[in-house]
Amino acid sequence: MSAFNFVERIPGVTHANVHIATSVISISLMVFLASLGRLSLGKGKEAVVPAKGFSLKGIFEQLIEFNASLAETVIGHEGRAFVPMFTTVFFFIFINNIFGLFPGMAPATENINTGMAVGLFVFVVYNGFGFYVHGLSYFKHFMGPIWWLAPAIFVVELFSHIVRPVTLGLRLKANMVADHMVLGVFTELVPYLVPVPFYLMGLFVAGMQAFVFTILSMIYVSMAMSHDH
Repeated sequence: MSAFNFVERIPGVTHANVHIATSVISISLMVFLASLGRLSLGKGKEAVVPAKGFSLKGIFEQLIEFNASLAETVIGHEGRAFVPMFTTVFFFIFINNIFGLFPGMAPATENINTGMAVGLFVFVVYNGFGFYVHGLSYFKHFMGPIWWLAPAIFVVELFSHIVRPVTLGLRLKANMVADHMVLGVFTELVPYLVPVPFYLMGLFVAGMQAFVFTILSMIYVSMAMSHDH
């Protein structure tokens, strides 16, 4: 249950003024960003020219380039091929997290099913590419370097792989629920001005959790495709 549901317990504070205050803050931030940035994607050749200065297009370009360089660092030169997937995962989680900053709304990532669904997608992808690269020898990843311990290690490794979608989902859910509760509590206590730093913290948490989910996905892909086992 969201902390917003307890707002009637505070004298003089109602859902209406909380929502109005937070809406004003949200709109003000959007107007401020719009005044600094320019959404000028252009057409044709202009659309592929890197953005100059501060703009929404430039922000997205920097985020995508960051994902690309990170994928190449974690996976190697093959990482560039996964950039569209990792970027999609990042923005899907980040945008869903952002919805938790809007008054009266809970992010979809607060639901364990959302995180587990994306985690299951990553699970299928990295195992699929592991089999694609290594064939049946991919099972050697599960057996360890000591042959007489292989059966025990196989069970442990198999279990650790199976729970990965669950841990990805639980980590995301726990952090977003905690962030939403903190924001809700301070918004109820003092609905004006005081919640602003917590909105900024919420924005940071939304981005950080998307980043953590994405980099863990990169690590799983890298480990599955590695030739060092």
